[in-house]
Amino acid sequence: MKPLEAELRRELGELAAGGALKRFREIASPQGPEVRFADGSEAICLCSNDYLGLAADPAVVEAAGRGLREHGAGTASVRFICGLFTPHLELERDLAGFLGAERALSYVSCWNANQALLDTLAGDRTWILSDELNHASIIDGIRLARPAGKAVYAHADPGALEAELGRVPPGHRCLVVTDGVFSMEGDLAPLPEIVELTEEHSATLIVDDSHGLGVLGPTGRGTAEHFGLTDRVDIVTGTLGKALGGAAGGFVAGDAALCELLEQRSRAQLFSNGLPPSVACGAREALRILRDDPGRLERLHANVARFRDGVAATGLRPLDGESAIVPIVVGETRDAIAMSDALLEQGVFAIGFGYPVVPEGTARVRVQLSAALSDAQIDRAVAAFAAVGESRGLLVAPDQPGSTAT
Repeated sequence: MKPLEAELRRELGELAAGGALKRFREIASPQGPEVRFADGSEAICLCSNDYLGLAADPAVVEAAGRGLREHGAGTASVRFICGLFTPHLELERDLAGFLGAERALSYVSCWNANQALLDTLAGDRTWILSDELNHASIIDGIRLARPAGKAVYAHADPGALEAELGRVPPGHRCLVVTDGVFSMEGDLAPLPEIVELTEEHSATLIVDDSHGLGVLGPTGRGTAEHFGLTDRVDIVTGTLGKALGGAAGGFVAGDAALCELLEQRSRAQLFSNGLPPSVACGAREALRILRDDPGRLERLHANVARFRDGVAATGLRPLDGESAIVPIVVGETRDAIAMSDALLEQGVFAIGFGYPVVPEGTARVRVQLSAALSDAQIDRAVAAFAAVGESRGLLVAPDQPGSTAT
């Protein structure tokens, strides 16, 4: 055995001994409210970002298949060399119109979109200010961008952001970056206060709304719409791999000049193939359904409320929030993984998260609701959480202080 392999096997052994080794389930069915695993077992799925239940929707699948049949797998090159397909432009126009932006530009993932945006806008006179719980793609994007200055402000704390804004040298470009919905907490960025501060300090506000698009706001346009601030957020990034079809892809939406500069300079455009046309067609159909069928959004909100009320009534303590993410903190990493395994035995697929994804001592089982879930499926899931929670001593009397964590 080579030295590197031996070291890596020791690391894996340590993860296994600590109860923190992740398991990867092989799914043999389409994504949906219930999934079938390769061993033939089935479970209610509470771990997918398929918020609107569109990942296997027949209309979305047909649109993606039509895109594949009409345009093939892709251009086999990058946009500026081989051009792009009509579905790319149609999707980008629809995204821009839906979000109230001048233009949108697609990428193969929101990870790529965030890194491309930050790298292109950062320079030797740029400062970037970032919420401490921002997504890893933002964190890594800032590292790769190497701006003149950067700071991390306390999570969702306008006062901490204001202090950092005051330290930005005069004449520097300042980018303030925040998730709209924080994926591990399920809470929302305090956009009203952040917007006021960025406007006061002439900073540019970037919101990654991957978990807000298709979930928040009266028409599903995301966190900015939820707060009535659609026209005051400068740049929105997001994914096509969650509410908008569940496949892949990401985008940047903002001014036309911004998107044109990203086309010209962002390395993820210049050196990486574009979005497969099948994905562009599927995501465009998902966006149309979101626009034209408000019932899906209403159903999602009803499902979130039903699950939250149900688990709180059992004595479990979900973190507060308005999104479709419901984290239930259980303590140590091994506890979260053990609870996830026990839930799967009860026919519920929900994942435990621990360190380093979340800080030590705050490991949790994270639930993500979908509009595709029926009342009966939600009630079965709540019953499974109650049974597992009781067996692990996690229940408290619902009327006791602290029965709902904040």
